[in-house]
Amino acid sequence: MRNTVCSGLAALLLLGSFTFVSPTQDPEVPYPEGYRMWTHIKTGLIGPANPGFRFNGGYHHIYANATAMQGYNTGYFPKGSVLVFDVLDAKEQNGNTTEAGRNHVDVMVRDSVKYASTGGWGYEEFKGDSHTERLLTTAVKGQCFNCHAQQSDHVFSEFRK
Repeated sequence: MRNTVCSGLAALLLLGSFTFVSPTQDPEVPYPEGYRMWTHIKTGLIGPANPGFRFNGGYHHIYANATAMQGYNTGYFPKGSVLVFDVLDAKEQNGNTTEAGRNHVDVMVRDSVKYASTGGWGYEEFKGDSHTERLLTTAVKGQCFNCHAQQSDHVFSEFRK
């Protein structure tokens, strides 16, 4: 009887441990507080003639934290690198094109353990000025990874010195 009870308890403990083992999604990428005070990498302007204008039209400002600057200097972005793609709408008035409202903020964070499923980079997109409204699904994050994986250390931009 004692062996049966012990075997039953062992089986329950073993089964209970399996309920905690399941595939998990990568952790959320945090909003990059204060990124506009980081190093400005470069700016681009996507106009109406560009096929991506509908979703990415306007000004694109790229920022890097101090750790990411090591990557721009060496070609390898270490753990803790954060890159921000700040997309602002453009408006034209009296022949001048100026910034309008923020469309979205894209963020890449380097951590090979946390974001192993996407090549060591975490991806996120925040809507407008929101620090919490996330736009990327798991499938879209996979698309981000597939495209970025074709670049040297997954980064498209080059630091404009």
